[in-house]
This record gives sequence, C-alpha cells and structure tokens, in this order.
Amino acid sequence: MNAWSRRALLLASAGLGACSAFDYRRADAPRPLIQVPALSPPPGLALVLGAGGPRGYAHLGVLRVLEEAGWRPELIVGSSVGALIGVFWASGLDAPALDALSRQGGPLTLFDPSPFADRGWIHGQRLQDYVQQGLQGRPLQALPRRVVVVATRRQDKTARFFVDGHAGVAVRASSAVPGILSPVGVQGVEYEDGDESLPLAVSAARQAGARFVLAVNVYPRVTPPGASASQRARDERRRRLMAPELAAADFVIHADAGYETGPFQRHFDAARAAGEAEARRQLPALLARLSARLGL
Repeated sequence: MNAWSRRALLLASAGLGACSAFDYRRADAPRPLIQVPALSPPPGLALVLGAGGPRGYAHLGVLRVLEEAGWRPELIVGSSVGALIGVFWASGLDAPALDALSRQGGPLTLFDPSPFADRGWIHGQRLQDYVQQGLQGRPLQALPRRVVVVATRRQDKTARFFVDGHAGVAVRASSAVPGILSPVGVQGVEYEDGDESLPLAVSAARQAGARFVLAVNVYPRVTPPGASASQRARDERRRRLMAPELAAADFVIHADAGYETGPFQRHFDAARAAGEAEARRQLPALLARLSARLGL
C-alpha cells in the first residue's frame, strides 16, 4: 500500500468513526418514562414551555412578567428549547439571570456543526456539555426546582419524559431536531426532538398533578402563502399535535413573533419582546384566573 492509499484509508476510518451514533449508557443515564408520575406535593402553578427554536426566547419574556407579578411556577415542563430554558430555571436561576445567560455567546456556544455528524450536521455534544456545566453536573432530580424534559422516541414517534438522570443528555435528546442535530441514544434507544411528539406537553403537567397549567405557545398562528409544501405539512402536523394539549391548559399565552426565524440576534430579541408583551397584555386575566383557581 502506497503513502496516498494509507492516508486515504486513515481519513475514511476517521470519518466513519466521527459519524458513529451517540449512545449514552452510563449509570446516570436519564430514565425515559411513558407517563409523568404524580408529584408530592402536587404543583400549584405548572408552566409548560413549548418547542420553537429561536422563537423559544419568548419564554424568557413570559417568565420575567410572571416573576414581576409575584408568581413562580412550582413545575416547568419543557420541549426542545423549552427544556433548555426549563432546566436552567430549575437550577435556581430567576428570570433576569436566565435572560442575562441567554445573551452570552452565540449559536456556537451551544452547537458543534460538523460534516461528520450522524444523520444531521450538529453533533449535540456541545449542547450537552453546556447544560451539564451550567448545572454544575447535577442530575435532574437534584435540581432545587422540579422539571420535566420531553423527548420523542425515534422508532415510533411517541413522547417520553425525563425527570431524573443526566440533565445534559436529556436536553440534548429533547433538542435533537431530525436532520439537523444527531439522534441521541440512551441505553440503546434513540431519541429526538420533543417537538416531534409533544411540542407543548400540557398532558405531562396534568399527569404530575398540577392544579393550574399555564402553557406558552411560541409557534406562529398562520403559515404564510409563500411557504413550501413541506413547510405547510410540517406546520399542519404540529397544529394537530398541539390542539388537544392547548385545550387541556387552564390558560394559554400565545407569543407570536412571526413566521421568519433563525439563529440571529434580531430573531432572539423579537421573540423575547413578543413573549413579554403578550404576557403583560394577558396578565390581568391570568392573575384573576390564578387567584380563582388556587385561592391566593
């Protein structure tokens, strides 16, 4: 074998190794649940943060308004970007601290693009490490506030819930957008974005026993006329998944920052502002409903 052939073989072997599937099998692996167990004591206010990519920055605006009004959720349920924000809230950060954290770095703080990523173009290891470092290595069950992370079992597109175990792996699984971020194996089973099964997991908060469920929907209300057929099909499927979840919520804040989105500061800022503005607009009605339901 000549030098060129040996070099080509080494490069091919490196590429195959880099494309290998990720499978987390350590003892602290997050445990997938078909149903969320009832919590004791039952949560009063549960906040359900929906999927939505950069639109999810709207959740930060909603949390700020809630905290300013004197309300802090006793449980957060998050899908995809909602899971990312949810675990940092569960770590003890308040809304201003979360907002400050979201303004540090950029997309490369969380994402590790690579031509060798498995079935996508982002590995997801950087996101996992970012979460784990931010939580000082604590597992989900050790966080001071209660949180449920929603992911999708890839083989049958059914929802699974993580309430304990490795927080970074759980959020990585919940955020694994098909074709973009590589699937996440946990004990030999692959998971992907929570958006694929439960973009807004109100039912998970109900299973936990929450007395009042506030859902935050960050997806746009309508698909624009110029959208492609695949975009229309994707949006319609998501609306079908969300409809029964929205109906099961006690209150819904729909923070619509428009259809166009992307990993750019202007989209982050627009989403954050839309969440805060819509939460302030609906705050009187929300407070009245909360007081009537929870007796406070």
